[in-house]
Amino acid sequence: MTAISHQKLKPISGDRALDARAQALSDIIRAAGALAQAAFETGAGGFEMKGPQDFLTETDAAVEALVRNQIAQRFPEDGFVGEESGSSPAAMTWVVDPIDGTANFARRIPHYCISIALVSAEEVLLGAIYDPAHDELYFARKGHGATRNQTAISVSSVSDPQAACVELGWSTRIANRTYLDTLGQILSAGPNVRRAASGALGLAYVADGRSDAYAELHMHPWDCLAGLLLVQEAGGTICDFLESGGLTAGGGVLAATPGIAALMTAATGITCK
Repeated sequence: MTAISHQKLKPISGDRALDARAQALSDIIRAAGALAQAAFETGAGGFEMKGPQDFLTETDAAVEALVRNQIAQRFPEDGFVGEESGSSPAAMTWVVDPIDGTANFARRIPHYCISIALVSAEEVLLGAIYDPAHDELYFARKGHGATRNQTAISVSSVSDPQAACVELGWSTRIANRTYLDTLGQILSAGPNVRRAASGALGLAYVADGRSDAYAELHMHPWDCLAGLLLVQEAGGTICDFLESGGLTAGGGVLAATPGIAALMTAATGITCK
């Protein structure tokens, strides 16, 4: 895993430039998903361990290479940050997780995705999350709303904790006791809690109203930037991930429907905008 160089970059301007990248993002992420799903269905490649509960497959590298190469061909001036291959920031920088939910992917569980965000001057302009196993493409452009397969989506209207369903991600960077204490705080407040092992899809599900909140005490930017934009554009409440240094070091993530955001902040200690 790599960190993004801490460097102030001037934003690129013009709707036309962003229009071109939005279309390219849709095309590229679908191509990446097709490659990933073909490998998933055949079980090709197996996996190795980068660390405790940190899976790596041959498909991670292949998908990231596809995305990197297609972006370089179309927008050679843009920067690229991939989970597996390093950091080269620019005025426009693509932040990529080639397989989010690698543990699921490696064990043939069809709950994984490709996550890509476009960042300029520490602002997320585009975000896409593609679930190839179910052919669901989540897409957001700052100020233009969020969609699933080109249909507008919105967060849920749930405000009763006893009716809420939330997800709490787990990270080896956080002590087990801290994680369990946070889990206990959420359960005591009333929501049902689950963990499905793909933080990016967890965030997409909040944007789509399938889940009412997603929280994780530490995430990397490639895991969450696209999903946070999705939730924000779908009417949800999100944390200040970039303003708190998340672009360089990662950090806590919280995204929720407004009706239970305060409850989740109280339980996790992660504040929202």
